[in-house]
Amino acid sequence: MPHSRFLSAPAGRRAHAPRATSLHQRRVRLIVLAGSGVSGGVALCWAMFFAFSGAWWNVALDLLAVAATATAVWLVQRDRLRAASLLASATVYLVVTVSAGWLDVPSPELPRTMHLFLLALGVVCSLLMREEAPWLRHGAPLLCLFTYAFFACVDPRWHTVLAIPDPVRAAALWWDQAAALLMLYLTVHVMQTDVAERDGLETELRDALLRGELLLHYQPQVACDGRIIGAEALVRWLHPARGLVSPGEFIPLAERSGLMPALGDWVLDAACRQLAAWRQDPGSAALCVAVNVSASQFAQPGFEQRVLDILRRSGAEPRQLKLELTESTLAHNLEEVVAKMQFLSRQGVLLSLDDFGTGFSSLSYLRRLPLHQLKIDQSFVAGMLAAERDAAIVKAVVGLGTSLGLDVIAEGVETEAQRAFLAALGCEKFQGFLFSRPLPVAAFEQLLHRPRPPRTAPAAQSAAAPAARAARREAAPAPPAW
Repeated sequence: MPHSRFLSAPAGRRAHAPRATSLHQRRVRLIVLAGSGVSGGVALCWAMFFAFSGAWWNVALDLLAVAATATAVWLVQRDRLRAASLLASATVYLVVTVSAGWLDVPSPELPRTMHLFLLALGVVCSLLMREEAPWLRHGAPLLCLFTYAFFACVDPRWHTVLAIPDPVRAAALWWDQAAALLMLYLTVHVMQTDVAERDGLETELRDALLRGELLLHYQPQVACDGRIIGAEALVRWLHPARGLVSPGEFIPLAERSGLMPALGDWVLDAACRQLAAWRQDPGSAALCVAVNVSASQFAQPGFEQRVLDILRRSGAEPRQLKLELTESTLAHNLEEVVAKMQFLSRQGVLLSLDDFGTGFSSLSYLRRLPLHQLKIDQSFVAGMLAAERDAAIVKAVVGLGTSLGLDVIAEGVETEAQRAFLAALGCEKFQGFLFSRPLPVAAFEQLLHRPRPPRTAPAAQSAAAPAARAARREAAPAPPAW
């Protein structure tokens, strides 16, 4: 995982809840919408011009561009920003390259101008692809710049039936140059604004750690009988001017700026102090609190000793603290990771493997780790009633955890059908919006002390079981066949 999203994002209802958007996501949305609107509008105008002139091959090319940019806008509206940015970039690159090579053919009187848009597109790609893999992050802008250099230096003159007549090109000469330079200026301006906002937010986040603007919300973890047995601690930032800042903004920023270890230690300290406070109340004294630990935080020298120091200062019991490690933590220097985990386990700290099956999954390391719990990722829980593969993975994780003597907890449980399906597989602990969204401390304590409805007696429960199962089968999707 690129960052510790469970410090930031609540488990459950991820597909239906409003998605947290980062600064980068907002930039991508703005650039794709604006670029698609401008490109589609220009292509539509040229299509009408060529239709009037009878140049139907040119019309087909422009209508293809209009369809692609409309699709990109449709993808943005559905929050599929990566697909939208790739489609929009590829479409503009293809249209500009074809136009520069076969439509905007230079003559002794008029130079080529369409290739100037490749400069702006190269800068746009560097913004849109900033969080992609290196080959795409660097490759897309370089491809645009090399194509621009080819047209500027080699100046090929491929005379085809698609070539635009010189009188038309003369009318568009200054427009093309002005539009390309304006696009380049606006893109650079967006980059400057983006850097300024990120730097400002990073400074404010550093100050927030000192000023006490961060707080924890807690999402209940529930046993099969409905009892709240623990909670996952999730960090929130209450900005004095902006209100609650989306974790989708400041968690990735903390990862990139190197603030994640400090932020993670603050979360750990706050959670342990809350654990110690809950010990004073018989109704919450037995709670266990899960804290997600990022790979960068766990890799810090002396991390295990800092955990013990925090426990001592707060007065919390080590056996009530559960550290959730992602599989990315295990991807490097496994020997050191195992040594730290064994040390913490000997001190009584519980260890859970988060998002099992989504990352560096290997049974060879699993048998070496002093784990107490496996956590089924919410992506598998969301799809297990409809997809056989997701259901098979969930069944395998539950079986593996049980055979190894580990607790298994499922996150992202949203419906009673999902809970019943998991319980039938042998999973006895759950977390998700079916039980509660993440809550501030006061609201969590109210939920904790709320009387639970009386449970059906075992005999009556046994007699009612066939009817209940039949009702669940009617109300919920049928579990897939194995």
